[in-house]
Amino acid sequence: MELTDKRLKLTKNRVVQMQELGIHSGEELLTYYPFRYEILKTSGISTWREGDKITFEGEVVSAVKSWRYGRNRTVAKFEVMADGEIFQVTIFNRPWAKQLRLNEVITISGVYNGKHKITAVSYKNKPLDQLPLITPVYSAKEGITQRTISECIRHTLEGMAGEISDLIPEDLRQAYRLQKRVTALKWIHFPEDEYQVTQAYRTLKYEEFLRFFLAVQMIKNQVSSQVKKKRKVLDYARINSFIDHLHFELTPDQMKAVTDILNDMESEKVMYRLVQGDVGCGKTIVAAVALYAAVTAGYQGALLAPTEILAQQHFETIRELLGPLGIRVELLYSGEKAARKKEIIQAVSEGLVDILIGTHSILQENVIFANAGLVIADEQQRFGVEQRRTLREKGQQTDFLLMSATPIPRTLASTLYGDMDISTIETMPAGRKPVITTLIRENSFRSVLPDVKTVLERGNQLYVICAAVEQSDDYPARDVEETAKTLSKLFAGTANVGVLHGRMSSEEKQSIMEMFYRNEIQVLVSTTVVEVGMNVVNATGMIVYDADRFGLSQLHQLRGRIQRGSTQGQCWLLTSSNDADTLARLEVLVKTSNGFEISYEDLRLRGPGDILGTRQSGLPDFILGNIIEDTNILNTARKDAEMIYNNRNDPAYQAILQDVERRNERNFVIID
Repeated sequence: MELTDKRLKLTKNRVVQMQELGIHSGEELLTYYPFRYEILKTSGISTWREGDKITFEGEVVSAVKSWRYGRNRTVAKFEVMADGEIFQVTIFNRPWAKQLRLNEVITISGVYNGKHKITAVSYKNKPLDQLPLITPVYSAKEGITQRTISECIRHTLEGMAGEISDLIPEDLRQAYRLQKRVTALKWIHFPEDEYQVTQAYRTLKYEEFLRFFLAVQMIKNQVSSQVKKKRKVLDYARINSFIDHLHFELTPDQMKAVTDILNDMESEKVMYRLVQGDVGCGKTIVAAVALYAAVTAGYQGALLAPTEILAQQHFETIRELLGPLGIRVELLYSGEKAARKKEIIQAVSEGLVDILIGTHSILQENVIFANAGLVIADEQQRFGVEQRRTLREKGQQTDFLLMSATPIPRTLASTLYGDMDISTIETMPAGRKPVITTLIRENSFRSVLPDVKTVLERGNQLYVICAAVEQSDDYPARDVEETAKTLSKLFAGTANVGVLHGRMSSEEKQSIMEMFYRNEIQVLVSTTVVEVGMNVVNATGMIVYDADRFGLSQLHQLRGRIQRGSTQGQCWLLTSSNDADTLARLEVLVKTSNGFEISYEDLRLRGPGDILGTRQSGLPDFILGNIIEDTNILNTARKDAEMIYNNRNDPAYQAILQDVERRNERNFVIID
């Protein structure tokens, strides 16, 4: 139901406000769940100790004094009487507090500072007995109040009540003592107590997981029921000779991945495999062997990278490996000159190009393969379902290989990538040294300057990562432009400073990267555009400003840029945050260099949406469910989903099956 539907009774202004929050339908509004709850718990004044969080009822007994300070900041002070005692209350950035009236009874929440002084966090213009015991708190933006969000949800819940059907089959709902969907939604948004919140969570988490695993079952069924492909006849003599003549030995995990891939290519089943491994584990050589194998069988191969940087890197590596064997490797990207692009596309269509490497340019309709046999997508979570489908359509006998440098433990991988076969590379190539990571509790260069000077004096290079391109009041963080200016002055005469970010043209980015590669730039100030694809062995140092703004897996990916050679890499994570949870999260990177452990922690803290790209994978994302903490509900839902799908003609299961199919109908064409 659209937000503009008259049954929801939302004003135009409120529709716009909800859209600013990314909400565009009634269903999205009902699933805009609170991120926490304020629980009204009081204690007697005689028990208060300095530093205690308190909630109490008091009567305003003095006029409110309010004034501004700094930029758009206010402070208000007034006195209240509670249990016959007078308390001085201070509250910040609540300019409307000056509207409080003498003798008005209000409820205050805040921190007791001792000596009858209180710093209030919030207040309600009602006495305690008129307030709910538990209040949902939603993620909001400036100008959109909690009350506005709550009232919009209330109107929507009332307007859609007749259309909210139960998705969980009745037999399972009864067996697990779950709530009806309309009740669960009411309790999660308007609970009367903590019990209702708990029951709402149980119901809605189970529903999320059940929908997820049913989607997996549907995709699996589509894959297994597709038209079988012709077996590829691989030339093992050439493949083994290529592997034997490499200047390094493949690790056991790399060999296992290669064997899995070659077996898939030889079978009648279209390959749909994920190769996952930590940063620097050697996935590229596995991809090179797979591409070469496809060529030996008489097919063309394609490798799709999410960025031009990574596409260029793959092109250079694979051309160096396979070019001497008479394999023609070409690179196609948007920044290439038109005449050259036309020439490459023509050669691909005529079968003269054996392996095509590129960015989204490969997806263009005019790129037609003579005989595509293998498509590889690197950093697979960065590609949407439609892009994968387009690649799949490039050939009738095409096998599909996905690669990810965000590894997760096997048991979780089988859960989240349930529609794919999985090969995992855990062992690292010999000679790689883990990066030494240090957490600096200030967002300043000064404390690491001596170490940085040592890196540069050794003749090595340095990355400096910023969260923003330029200064912005909406996003206060160290930015690339100002940081580069500061460092250019600091290192004048000793090191050249370069700038790299996503707003630059393809030509500009390529030029800067080549200069950094040739060591003409010693300090590269960049956004996360270097997260993948920068392979500069001489770069051994990295500084990350505002490290708290990045996910753990992303930070691990970034520091992987300085783990390319045998020289010890050093990474400094800078943050001005004093939040205990944030600091504990960043300490994970200090303690371990194991990407599996790091992604596991990221999954626990952030969920799969950001980590694995499940929002684009064709599978429903989790809003409430946490795959680490909710393993019991998850495993139960997985078992039930399989049972439902095996009995999919049962009328009792039609509602949820149709809902999953409707939500994901566009996504069930990953492989057709």
